[in-house]
Amino acid sequence: MQFGIFSVGDVTTDPTTGVTPSEHERIKAMVKIALKAEEVGLDVFAVGEHHNPPFAAPANPTVLLSNIAARTEKIVLSTSTTLITTNDPVRLAEDYAMLQHLADGRLDLMMGRGNTGPVYPWFGKDIREGIPLAVENYALLHQLWREEVVDWQGKFRTPLQGFTSTPRPLDGVPPFVWHGSIRSPEIAEQAAYYGDGFFANHIFWPTSHFQQLIAFYRQRFEHYGHGKADQAIVGLGGQAFIRPKSQDAWNEFRPYFDNAPVYGHGPSLEDFTEQTPLTVGSPQEVIDKTLTFREHFGDYQRQLFLMDHAGLPLKTVLEQLDLLGEEVVPVLRKELDAKRPAHVPDAPTHESLKAAQAVNA
Repeated sequence: MQFGIFSVGDVTTDPTTGVTPSEHERIKAMVKIALKAEEVGLDVFAVGEHHNPPFAAPANPTVLLSNIAARTEKIVLSTSTTLITTNDPVRLAEDYAMLQHLADGRLDLMMGRGNTGPVYPWFGKDIREGIPLAVENYALLHQLWREEVVDWQGKFRTPLQGFTSTPRPLDGVPPFVWHGSIRSPEIAEQAAYYGDGFFANHIFWPTSHFQQLIAFYRQRFEHYGHGKADQAIVGLGGQAFIRPKSQDAWNEFRPYFDNAPVYGHGPSLEDFTEQTPLTVGSPQEVIDKTLTFREHFGDYQRQLFLMDHAGLPLKTVLEQLDLLGEEVVPVLRKELDAKRPAHVPDAPTHESLKAAQAVNA
């Protein structure tokens, strides 16, 4: 079981001080957060892709993740969204293979369509073609990483004749891919078809919605012959704000929640925590609620928490990571690993994929 954090890189005014970090400060903070994540024993640091304010998340995550790779040793680096719809698959194949080499295999990707409609015309694409773009572009990326010489023709880019993407994936093993989705069964189908992972955002929508998506993915994973439904590779998002005392957490987090760009000025904090995975409280309360995810979705392989959003100052985020890494994750890891049947796999890593390839060679 992997535990980690993901960042959307929002540049948000701190409602308690009125201070807005600069883009430079926010970018540097994301690096410090990643280093802290490794320090406290987390398994994964992931960052999204955005092309517009108020986000300082990289337009090309490989730049930020390369910097972090050079300064870490163990933590797996991932995207929490790579826009498969508006990026050229050839460029993705080359950039992320390069990063895979620089990170010595500590890399995977999460493909997504993004949640910013204007990004499509910015890159000359039509949002009405979002699903077909995701399907065709990923099919090409998948082929580029697995075939030395590619001849290809599709609808959305120029044909390729005798093309070789360089550098080749490290050890001949492409980075593992998760397909992220909030609402699209077509993306769950795509993940199942390739035997890839499916990551359910699991933040803003009720549990019942994601139960349907994950159940569909598991069913189709088994249909395509990759294993039993309960062996499908599932990841979940989540949110938490932790303090040693529950009431302190509620009092401190409330102004950030109430003014957050995404969910501020909407449902109350009480309603939101009741209806979504957001947990505000003590370490034990975060443990208790996170353990319910397995009851809803079955055994799964990756749990990522959103911890640095809504204008929270860096000092507070680092304190959150201390509590997450020292008091929450060790208990979750022990409990969930003990409950997982032997036939349910761990999250794929470069080394596990390399070993599996050698067995099947």
